[in-house]
Amino acid sequence: MMTYAFDTNTISYLLRKEGSIEMHYQDKIAEGRGLYAIPFIVLYEVRRWLDNRPTKQIREFTVKFEKLFSDVRGLAGMSEDIWLKASEIYIQLRQKGQLIGDADILIAAYCIVNDYTLVTRNEGDFGRIGGLKFINWYE
Repeated sequence: MMTYAFDTNTISYLLRKEGSIEMHYQDKIAEGRGLYAIPFIVLYEVRRWLDNRPTKQIREFTVKFEKLFSDVRGLAGMSEDIWLKASEIYIQLRQKGQLIGDADILIAAYCIVNDYTLVTRNEGDFGRIGGLKFINWYE
C-alpha cells in the first residue's frame, strides 16, 4: 500500500478545501487506499502559519488541521538517514546550480528514505530531485 506524504501546500489546500485535492484525499480515505504521513518540517510550517494568525478563519483552519492530523496515520521523525540524504540532495543540487529551500530538501529526503510519495503542487522544485516520487493532485 502506498504512503502519501503531504507537502505544506497540500495541507493548505486541504484546509481551504480548494480544487480537486480534497476530492482525491476523500476518495482515497473512502476507498481505504493509501496511508498518509506529515513530515515534521511540514507540521512546523503549518503550525507556524496557524499560530501566528489569531483570526476566526485561522481558528477554523486549526480545528480542520487537528481533524486532518487525526486522520493521518503517520508522523515520522527525522532520522540520521534522512539528514544524510538531505545533505546528499543539497550537494547534488548545488553542483547543478539548482538549489531549492532547505525545508523542501528535508521534505524530499524524508520521502525518499521512507519510500513515500510526496503530494505537492511544487513540481518545479521537487522535480529537480532524483529518486523522489511525487504526485500532483491539483490537476
